[in-house]
Amino acid sequence: MRTKICHVKVQDPNDEEEALEWCKCLLAGGGGYEEFCAAVRAYDPAALCGLVWTANFVAYRCRTCGISPCMSLCAECFHQGDHTGHDFNMFRSQAGGACDCGDSNVMRESGFCKRHQIKSSSNIPCVPKDLLMMSEFVLPRFIFCLIQYLREGYNEPAADVPSEKDLNKVLQLLEPQISFLEDLTKMGGAMRSVLTQVLTNQQNYKDLTSGLGENACAKKSHEKYLIALKSSGLTYPEDKLVYGMQEPTAGTSTLAVQDFAGATGTLGQADSSDEEDQDGSQGLGKRKRVKLSSGTKDQSIMDVLKHKSFLEELLFWTIKYEFPQKMVTFLLNMLPDQEYKVAFTKTFVQHYAFIMKTLKKSHESDTMSNRIVHISVQLFSNEELARQVTEECQLLDIMVTVLLYMMESCLIKSELQDEENSLHVVVNCGEALLKNNTYWPLVSDFINILSHQSVAKRFLEDHGLLVTWMNFVSFFQGMNLNKRELNEHVEFESQTYYAAFAAELEACAQPMWGLLSHCKVRETQEYTRNVVRYCLEALQDWFDAINFVDEPAPNQVTFHLPLHRYYAMFLSKAVKCQELDLDSVLPDQEMLMKLMIHPLQIQASLAEIHSNMWVRNGLQIKGQAMTYVQSHFCNSMIDPDIYLLQVCASRLDPDYFISSVFERFKVVDLLTMASQHQNTVLDAEHERSMLEGALTFLVILLSLRLHLENPNPKSGIIPGSYSFESVLSAVADFKAPVFEPGGSMQQGMYTPKAEVWDQEFDPVMVILRTVYRRDVQSAMDRYTAFLKQSGKFPGNPWPPYKKRTSLHPSYKGLMRLLHCKTLHIVLFTLLYKIMMDHQNLSEHVLCMVLYLIELGLENSAEDESDEEVSVGGPERCHDSWFPGSNLVSNMRHFINYVRVRVPETAPEVKRDPPASTSSDSLGSLQNSGTAQVFSLVAERRKKFQEIINRSTSEANQVVRPKTSNKWSAPGSAPQLTTAILEIKESILSLLIKLHHKLSGKQNSYYPPWLDDIEVLIQPEIPKYSHGDGITAVERILLKAALQSRMNKRIIEEICRKVTPPVPPKKVTAAEKKTLDKEERRQKARERQQKLLAEFASRQKSFMETAMDVESSENDIPMEITTAEPQVSEAIYDCVICGQSGPSSEDRPIGLVVLLQASSVLGQCRDNVEPKKLPITEEEQIYPWDTCAAVHDVRLSLLQRYFKDSSCLLAVSIGWEGGVYVQTCGHTLHIDCHKSYMVSLRNDQVLQGFSVDKGEFTCPLCRQFANSVLPCYPGSNVENNLWQRLNNKSIKDLIKEVEELQGRPGAFPLETNLSKEMESVMKDIKNTTQKKYRDYSKTPGSPDNDFLFMYSVARTNLELELIHRGGNLCSGGASTAGKRSCLNQLFHVLALHMRLYSIDSEYNPWKKLTQLVEDMNSQLGNEEHQPEVPILYHDVTSLLLIQILMMPQPLHKEHFTCIVKVLFTLLYTQALAALSVKCSEEDRSTWKHVGTRKKNTCDAEKSYEVLLNFVVSELSKGKLYHEEGTQECTMISPVAWSPESMEKYLQDFCLPFLRITSLLQHHLFGEDLPSCQEEEEFSVLASCLGLLPTFYQTEHPFISASCLDWPVPAFDIITQWCFEIKSFTERHAEQGKALLIQESRWKLPHLLQLPENYNTIFQYYHRKTCSVCTKVPKDPAVCLVCGTFVCLKGLCCKQQSYCECVLHSQNCGAGTGIFLLINASVIIIIRGHRFCLWGSVYLDAHGEEDRDLRRGKPLYICKERYKVLEQQWISHTFDHINKRWGPHYNGL
Repeated sequence: MRTKICHVKVQDPNDEEEALEWCKCLLAGGGGYEEFCAAVRAYDPAALCGLVWTANFVAYRCRTCGISPCMSLCAECFHQGDHTGHDFNMFRSQAGGACDCGDSNVMRESGFCKRHQIKSSSNIPCVPKDLLMMSEFVLPRFIFCLIQYLREGYNEPAADVPSEKDLNKVLQLLEPQISFLEDLTKMGGAMRSVLTQVLTNQQNYKDLTSGLGENACAKKSHEKYLIALKSSGLTYPEDKLVYGMQEPTAGTSTLAVQDFAGATGTLGQADSSDEEDQDGSQGLGKRKRVKLSSGTKDQSIMDVLKHKSFLEELLFWTIKYEFPQKMVTFLLNMLPDQEYKVAFTKTFVQHYAFIMKTLKKSHESDTMSNRIVHISVQLFSNEELARQVTEECQLLDIMVTVLLYMMESCLIKSELQDEENSLHVVVNCGEALLKNNTYWPLVSDFINILSHQSVAKRFLEDHGLLVTWMNFVSFFQGMNLNKRELNEHVEFESQTYYAAFAAELEACAQPMWGLLSHCKVRETQEYTRNVVRYCLEALQDWFDAINFVDEPAPNQVTFHLPLHRYYAMFLSKAVKCQELDLDSVLPDQEMLMKLMIHPLQIQASLAEIHSNMWVRNGLQIKGQAMTYVQSHFCNSMIDPDIYLLQVCASRLDPDYFISSVFERFKVVDLLTMASQHQNTVLDAEHERSMLEGALTFLVILLSLRLHLENPNPKSGIIPGSYSFESVLSAVADFKAPVFEPGGSMQQGMYTPKAEVWDQEFDPVMVILRTVYRRDVQSAMDRYTAFLKQSGKFPGNPWPPYKKRTSLHPSYKGLMRLLHCKTLHIVLFTLLYKIMMDHQNLSEHVLCMVLYLIELGLENSAEDESDEEVSVGGPERCHDSWFPGSNLVSNMRHFINYVRVRVPETAPEVKRDPPASTSSDSLGSLQNSGTAQVFSLVAERRKKFQEIINRSTSEANQVVRPKTSNKWSAPGSAPQLTTAILEIKESILSLLIKLHHKLSGKQNSYYPPWLDDIEVLIQPEIPKYSHGDGITAVERILLKAALQSRMNKRIIEEICRKVTPPVPPKKVTAAEKKTLDKEERRQKARERQQKLLAEFASRQKSFMETAMDVESSENDIPMEITTAEPQVSEAIYDCVICGQSGPSSEDRPIGLVVLLQASSVLGQCRDNVEPKKLPITEEEQIYPWDTCAAVHDVRLSLLQRYFKDSSCLLAVSIGWEGGVYVQTCGHTLHIDCHKSYMVSLRNDQVLQGFSVDKGEFTCPLCRQFANSVLPCYPGSNVENNLWQRLNNKSIKDLIKEVEELQGRPGAFPLETNLSKEMESVMKDIKNTTQKKYRDYSKTPGSPDNDFLFMYSVARTNLELELIHRGGNLCSGGASTAGKRSCLNQLFHVLALHMRLYSIDSEYNPWKKLTQLVEDMNSQLGNEEHQPEVPILYHDVTSLLLIQILMMPQPLHKEHFTCIVKVLFTLLYTQALAALSVKCSEEDRSTWKHVGTRKKNTCDAEKSYEVLLNFVVSELSKGKLYHEEGTQECTMISPVAWSPESMEKYLQDFCLPFLRITSLLQHHLFGEDLPSCQEEEEFSVLASCLGLLPTFYQTEHPFISASCLDWPVPAFDIITQWCFEIKSFTERHAEQGKALLIQESRWKLPHLLQLPENYNTIFQYYHRKTCSVCTKVPKDPAVCLVCGTFVCLKGLCCKQQSYCECVLHSQNCGAGTGIFLLINASVIIIIRGHRFCLWGSVYLDAHGEEDRDLRRGKPLYICKERYKVLEQQWISHTFDHINKRWGPHYNGL
């Protein structure tokens, strides 16, 4: 038997199925396989769900129930469990996953579903031995065959191009076998444990696969297996010989760990077994692999694999074949078996390195990554398992080593700092490995296992691992270096920065956060010490490798310093949570100086980038600056950097730090008292923004408390302790989405509450967190608006800097920055410059200067004595400026003279220097001003060299001013010379003068305490309030007075000297400039105001004309002129050439129109309630009751029995695919339009519409259009005659109508106008599909065209009626009237209809108005089909035919005549229909009533009489005979009262009256009166002239009184009924059906949608398509008819049309509205274009969730759905939605 299985498998794939069947039979032990499955299932202890899914599966995650963040549930378990009120979301699986229901390691038991709550193992009986005996015997052979197949099929790809086709072929052949195994796993626990035994049993494996024995087949497959191992760069341990040759003994090949730091440069031994690194592609700067190791295990991790069981070899082949989905699912389906889970995890770890190698080579790395993570997330999320594998299989070593190896393949030499001699290597961000994120599966596994405390602790305790990890992190230190382009714009903008930021975040920062989460308590101090120690070592190695001394290389910046950030974050944790002493983990001063340089360089570069100094590097550098502060990255990037700088600042000499900052920001030269200076390193235009940058940085540094706060247990929120939602609602109010009916959907927004603006708004955080600088301004604008609104401050407020919380004791040193002379000199200089209006200073600078002074006052030394003692020693170098370092006392210190270096051209040079022998001790200042600040930099450096104990020679060498040789000053720079300025100011006096300057008044400052001594006693008053500069200055002066009596006295003194105005110096050029500037600005403002006013008035007049362009032809008919006719022609404006004039034959003018096919009318039903969207299998929508379906049935019924040509005159078409014409109302010359189209065609930039199809946008209002409707030229003479009263009798009028219709309509001569009329008619025809035009039995018959043309008029009238709400009660000309083009359309249609003359004997007009002598001649002979009886005609169609057959323009009297005649027919139809509807006894009662009244005078106007007559005439046929008694009770359970009959008759006639009134309104321009619904009939009737001079009687209105019979009523009725009689004798049923015409259609609606989106989603996202019976990848459902379609599905494609496009043509004549199930978005298809409309389902906050990314519950938004429906009904999709694109039939 064994051989049988083997051979059947390997010989012939055709016997495959037979062999599988045989296996199934064997397993079942000869019985039936199905029964066997059922038997095994009975023994399943289903405690776990374990359902495995693949990518794109929809699953759920509940954070309330999850223990592991990776927890997920299948939809079934989720809905079976109780998660109400939980924080859950639905998500689409990216890589695949498995359901965790029932697994208490991953989720809380409360969240288990009903099926998996019961631990049912106790009551499951033991599995009988014989049930699975055969399985235990057969399965090992089966799996061995599978492996043999895999061995046979694998051919090592030649030349590194994997032959995916071959692999896929093998996999396809094996599909049935693997599926069979998968089915076995689904049989439950009993079968799984058998499989586990088979897969893990080592003896079985050895016996079957060793390749020994006589079986040649087995031997061959064993050889193939060995070859595959070898080609993978792996060795088989037994193969001692091969192994020995390939590798020297493991011991010699490893470098000691300590040497590695130095050895990165000097290469270790190259590893020769890894071919992928020696593929000859070693470009410049690529290094051979550096061999790293942490002991001997390294080699074996990477290169040795030994398989001892089926499971191991099966996984090996799974990897070799790049993780085929079926195999992965099989391996995962086994996981509920605990024993298997452990074995499989170990096997997976054993193959980890091999997985990495395969992944790197793979061409499909994306798919493969997903499959790897699909497996690993199931294994490593379980803490118990992860810990076990870490202990037993060195999981951490393996992972770190594998990551290191992976990154080593793409290292290049770092160019940071010292390009030539750098020994540092970094990853190359341009490599595919980083660009495609190929490393993410490994990193995500690593992050996953570090989330387990037990595993993370092992990592943090293992020094070897930490060293290796820091080496790994150092590969990213300084990657993606940017060099500033100084000459020309960079040619090619590299986009590598995406890869770099992603790599730092994923590979460095996320593992760091994982580790930090385990260092929360005091007991974990040791871990922090370890990390900090190795981090510092790695940093030291890095500084050495890049040869860094103390000056960064200019014009370089890298945003990637992961080592600095590790160090910073662990320091912060140590102080915050572990109570470590900061100094114990800080390095010496020299190292701190080095540490601060690169983060500071980034801050300066940010300012440079925002100042446009890097503009030649392209947009990508801005992208980097933005990403660095962007919300996902800031916690791991800018925050640690700022914190590290704060730590350095708190420990370094403050003067050194401050001077370094100004030097890095390149603004040292600007800090001079002189009004002009020369900056060697910065262009003048960048000075202002760089100075702002430097001050902003200092403000952030001193006031940011993200990591510095005192851990006060009462303070604030512990991160993560509150749910996001509750914090959000505490600080902000939700502003519901602004919903614009224009269809552009605004999202909802949170806006801060008033108290948050008031107390919490912090400009420092805003500046730190905003990506764009303009966002800072908009935040300030909103803040200003809040202050104005709440009445707190009317003017323009300054940024409200906050009072800061106290610092943690470890960071107190940070405040020394505020009390160092360097900063005071800078502040003094800037205040002076602002006072003197020097250039390049802004209000922003002043704002920050004042804030820094205020901070200094708040943080001054507590025990400041009034007379401060000057500190002796080396500090003396600044005594010339300030005596001490305390700001409080320095504020009052007067500085009299300052010596500055200025260009010779400066105004200061011209003046005579005053005598420097002043008696004042500060008179002769030797070194001051700029020289002072500059020399100070050097001083500080020298001082530091001393601290560090370097030799003096070295120190001098370092101090050499590098800047001067790197940056040569511009050639034409003037010489510098020294000048002495008289200053005589102190900071206090400058502040007081500033107050005067800001307020614009002399002596505006008056010390408040002189009036109210309380101010000083209660020092709580000077709070930060909302205000501007004046309030800020007052606050500072008050604080200064509070802190020292001396200051108080000096302030009073300064105020006492009535400060004279600043002496009028000679106005310097610079000042003149600023004065001129102001004047010029003022003038410019005035000019601008004037222009704006002019523009506004122009715009107003334009709007008035634009809106009234069309009124010219609409209003004319209303002018009722006096007796003498005035010839006035309609005047039009052409919006292209701007000329006005009439439309003429040779230069016609046309209306801009959009023609579109529409099936909206066809969707009307006779029910007010819209249909519901089906959400279960039972619910279905059948379109039998739609208007379109009913009309179709009627037409085909008529065509069955009557003559085709007459059928086509008896109905209207266009309910589906009718052509709707709409206009924006603008007109243009048709020749102008043609040249406009030519210019559009040549313009390539056009998107969104297709000029070749004649589409364009209106040149004036940009509304979408596709044709031009010519305006018929005509003088209005006749129009004036229309209104004259005439007294012609109806008989004469009938005659006239008949004559006019009889005149043949000749097509006018070949004029431009007639050509255009023809071409627009062609356009109208081509707008809709042929199937919606051709209804005749003989294709192309003229009757068809005739029918189509009058139906176009019908469609437009019916649609306008719908737009008015289905009735005319509201009356008025309505907006539709203004934009209506029916008048022009009628002309075009009439012109074409008159070409088809109806044979005069067939003209229905005769049948309506004349009696025939011989009725029988009317009936068709037997062989000819008869004509349609006049009672079966649709009266509205007859109306349109009659009117369009008349020569235009039509006379009002003829119109009224036609309406009157047709009303008699309509009324008779109503009576006939009524008679059919009611029962036999009803009819007999009416007969009596009717006979009684017959002889009264107005018998012809009494409905009882007429009804009686109709009944008696019709009963001559068999019309009433057929029905049985049951039917009549069914039809009319109600007895008919006179009122109900009257109502029925009125309702029957109303639709006709409405359409007729609309037509009259358009043709003759008469307004429609408004009325109540119940009086609509009478109002419309009198409007149409049916009621004899306004009919007024007391008793209720009777519709019959409108009748005006042209011939005796009874005779003509007899004639009409006779036609029916002969038909009903043969076909009574059909005859009756045709009489009852349903004309009361309600307004059309889209389907009604359920409240909750989940109900739609759950039903449709797994529903199979009825066409291809597959589950579509992108399912969609039509919101008009509920059809389920495959979006973009090739499966349902027909003749190159995908299903959605096809459906939009069939269902909406080219308009489709689809809900995309997987995205919750609505997509509109209009013809050849489509657009995303937005979503009508919103979450609890009124937000859309496109693509269901957030997965939160969504609810219907009724308003949006209403708007969607409105746009559908009004056909305005094209105008309102702006983003259209072509769909190329691919949707």
